[in-house]
Amino acid sequence: MQRPLESAQYASRVYVNRLREVGITPSMSRTGNPYDNAKMESFYKTLKTEEVDLQEYVDLEDAWRHIDAFIANLYNRRRLHSSLGYVPPAEFAARYTAPQM
Repeated sequence: MQRPLESAQYASRVYVNRLREVGITPSMSRTGNPYDNAKMESFYKTLKTEEVDLQEYVDLEDAWRHIDAFIANLYNRRRLHSSLGYVPPAEFAARYTAPQM
């Protein structure tokens, strides 16, 4: 007997219809393409190894506070990203949206 894909529940008609009912557009990778979600997988790996695995949260609210601070202060403002030319996302965005002279 073949084992079902672990992500199959996210493609179920019931799940997708419920997302649409509440105004969420589902985003699915193409079958067999491991690169569609590579950026988010990389982000989650970083979040887990540089924040979540190093903390013991008191409760869900404490986790939200710490994770929000990690993303806003470290990940977006100080952490260098190779895909952005080794600058933080906030600096990259500022350069990109700055008026051209």
